[in-house]
Amino acid sequence: MHFFAYSQEMHPASWNSPSSPPAPAAAVEVDVISMGRRVRHLRKAAGLTLDDLSAAVGTAPSQLSLIENGKREPKLGLLQQLAAALGTSIDELLGAEPPNRRAALEIELERYQRSPIYESLNLPKIRISSRLPMDVLESMVGLQHELERRLNEQVATPEEARRANGELRAMMRKRNNYFPEYEAEALKVLAAVGHTSGPLSHHIIADIAGHLGFSLHHVGDLPHSTRSVTDLKNRRIYLTQGGRSDHDPRSVLLQALGHYVLGHQTPTNYGDFLMQRVATNYFAAALLLPEQATVEFLQRAKEAKEIAVEDIRDAFAVSYETAAHRFTNLATQHLDIRTHFQKTHKSGIIYKAYENDGVTFPQDHTGAIEGQPSCKNWTSRVVFDVPDKFSAYNQYTDTPAGTYWCTARTEGSANGEFSLSVGVPYAQVKWFRGRDTTERSKSTCPDESCCKRPPASLTAEWAGNAWPSARAHSHLLAAMPPGAFPGVDETEVYSFLQAHSGS
Repeated sequence: MHFFAYSQEMHPASWNSPSSPPAPAAAVEVDVISMGRRVRHLRKAAGLTLDDLSAAVGTAPSQLSLIENGKREPKLGLLQQLAAALGTSIDELLGAEPPNRRAALEIELERYQRSPIYESLNLPKIRISSRLPMDVLESMVGLQHELERRLNEQVATPEEARRANGELRAMMRKRNNYFPEYEAEALKVLAAVGHTSGPLSHHIIADIAGHLGFSLHHVGDLPHSTRSVTDLKNRRIYLTQGGRSDHDPRSVLLQALGHYVLGHQTPTNYGDFLMQRVATNYFAAALLLPEQATVEFLQRAKEAKEIAVEDIRDAFAVSYETAAHRFTNLATQHLDIRTHFQKTHKSGIIYKAYENDGVTFPQDHTGAIEGQPSCKNWTSRVVFDVPDKFSAYNQYTDTPAGTYWCTARTEGSANGEFSLSVGVPYAQVKWFRGRDTTERSKSTCPDESCCKRPPASLTAEWAGNAWPSARAHSHLLAAMPPGAFPGVDETEVYSFLQAHSGS
């Protein structure tokens, strides 16, 4: 697929103007490798040596050799002379199909040896000549295909990433987002440092790191593609000094420790990478909001019919997002409450989502929710227009799947403004503070008439009279960053560790 960019300004008055000069004919793009192999094939078929052809066209044999090897593109005059000397036409010399199987293999091998993949291997190039055995050509091209196939398997395309995310979300729903194995590991760690109640302070977290055999180092040159770096050789964890990250520094450290406690190995694929992220996030939350203490807090709130995410946040000194996540871990298992969660960008795109209460999230054919636009009538979208940013916004929404009550807040970050929304089916709203709200909305999504299709009055006024210039999202065309840890520059990380290993 080819993409073309236009930088010249176009004026409607000049379109189809009779005074406009005709556009020049597009130049033919010459495949010099194929053409060179075709010249060699026709020369040998005619029984000519390079010297013979050189004499016929008036060009040095060395120059003809460069042309045959695809290293020089002949000018049109020389191309005409070559065609005449070889008894063919220019079209035949520039033809798309190689003259025979051997020529096709030679062309493919030559192209491969000039590719970035081959260059990255630092291997010597094979001299392609008539003396190179056919079986060697077949083997080399076969190896090329297999190497490309394996490299392609290691690259997660956006579709593969969405599919892996969809599969992970289905597994989380099946388990009600509750993982007793991670709860147990967190309990062991907390017991080892004697923490039983109250917010998890930085001092206690340092004790946890020490108990696990790690020293903590705050640096100003942490690799830009990382939130933390763990040196397993010297048992060090490096964290950033400044407030560069939107993330709670306690969570960042606890997630780093989580990889060690949970025995993670290098991810083998993108799905494995995502599962490890979920596991370490869960482990960190289980330390910040211990299961027993948090469940007791929630049960008291349920009895009083005063469950509120902001109360969880304040009681355990965590972010609203962490409190909301932790509620989804424990609500179904311990409170018999089914729920859903959304993190939605102000643009309307869902960044994170979870549900086990039957709410109908938008999703693509792979089952992925993230990256889809949320309904404009849902609480997660309406909250952006609410003037009161201090209090939680509560709303009932009637949907084709039933009526849901949701509570939401907005928070700013380096990536823009987000809403964080937690909701439950109507039958279970009686346990929550904010159930008395009079705010109500209706959503019929995925029906396009709900919020995707413009109202008839606006359509009548503006259809055919608007031409927006779309913001290009070129990252949507790219593959996911390659490597075991997508997006991380390993050279940068290793150089960082080497620089700090002697300190």
